[in-house]
Amino acid sequence: MQLSTILGDFATYFKGLFNIYDDTDWKGATDDIKNGIHYRGANLWTLIFAILIASVGLNVNSTAVVIGAMLISPLMGPILGIGLSLGTNDIGLFKDSGRNLLIALVISVLTSALYFWLTPLHEAQSELLARTRPTIFDVLIATFGGLIGIIVSTREGYSNAIPGVAIATALMPPLCTAGYGLASTNWEYFFGALYLFFINGIFIALATMVVVRYLKFPMRSYIDAKTERRARNAIIFLALITIIPSVFVAINVVQEVVFTQKAEHFIGTHFNFDNRTVIKYETIFDKKEPIIEVTLLGERMDDRDIMDLQSKLSAFGLGQAKLKIKQFNEDLNDELADMNKNLRTEILEDLYKRNDELISAKNKEIARLEHQLQALTKDQKRPIAKIFKELEVLYPEILEFGYDFVVRANDSALDTIPVALVRTKKPLKKIKRRSLVEFLKARLELDTVQLVVY
Repeated sequence: MQLSTILGDFATYFKGLFNIYDDTDWKGATDDIKNGIHYRGANLWTLIFAILIASVGLNVNSTAVVIGAMLISPLMGPILGIGLSLGTNDIGLFKDSGRNLLIALVISVLTSALYFWLTPLHEAQSELLARTRPTIFDVLIATFGGLIGIIVSTREGYSNAIPGVAIATALMPPLCTAGYGLASTNWEYFFGALYLFFINGIFIALATMVVVRYLKFPMRSYIDAKTERRARNAIIFLALITIIPSVFVAINVVQEVVFTQKAEHFIGTHFNFDNRTVIKYETIFDKKEPIIEVTLLGERMDDRDIMDLQSKLSAFGLGQAKLKIKQFNEDLNDELADMNKNLRTEILEDLYKRNDELISAKNKEIARLEHQLQALTKDQKRPIAKIFKELEVLYPEILEFGYDFVVRANDSALDTIPVALVRTKKPLKKIKRRSLVEFLKARLELDTVQLVVY
């Protein structure tokens, strides 16, 4: 067998292996895409509720909730419709898809903005912040997602790839983030999130158009070569003006990540001391003069040692960076004061939240003790010696008299009671004991008195 024959067989095998043309369902794919572009009735309410679910997920920083919202989102329909219309020169479908996509965008942003305006949780979480800085990588995700989406849509049976495309391209979270930016008047978040949505939408549509042209979908209308060239140039121009800003953002993100990794390597290599410890470090990326800020605890590092470390930055590709060392000494007094203040505030807040009931009980106990203290203070003014003289006249058998408050404990609680101690020559009869108690209650201005006779 000749080599050319073997190569030809391999070429035929691989061509059949990667072929997506033969089993294409043009009519079924076109009907399904057209049926999914409209927002009215149940489809519109599905969009609104999905937006609310995604907004809640972003608000509480729950990835699972956001993914669930993307699974039920009907946003892919009109975007695929735009791609199909571009691939088949269907002007009517293009207008219909564009109008419905605009309706979906406005309703989604307004619904999300209403939620974020009403929610008591206003802090932007990491899930939300991740949708504010689109990069070239988002362009790639949207392109690959669009290719998968339209290829699967042209098969006779749908698979689970469509929900996967909805998750990967993440069409809904950017609209929710834009709603957050609108509700909080943070225009950086608003426009950054909308830009991410347009990146996803445009490149899903373009990928759809390319596959539709490749699979030779029936054309709705035919245009002359000049008009087709203008349309192609307009699409290329739209793609370029969409990509270019994301490229610059991606370059900046990559540079920042690389700088942070190099700084971590530098600190891990040269900040292993026996007499001092790295408390924290922070990298501040700036193209002109990035900063590596390190806070140390322990023996003070002198200026010569700091200059020596600064000179070693070049070996790590950090020649433009400035090393800033903070140490626990006079120049950190203000920072330490702030740290201590914040720490005390956090501790107090935590104690208050965790021990609200205990604090309330303690306040009641304090009020009870204050009442007893007032009674004791009043009691100190009573002339005990004078009362004893009176008792000697009324009850000659009494030898000694004492009076104080005593804390009594039982199974249920503690109680404080007034106790009178009386020592007598001989035991008192019951009638005299009762009269003595009544006399002491009147004389001491008390509601009750516990009498102890010995």
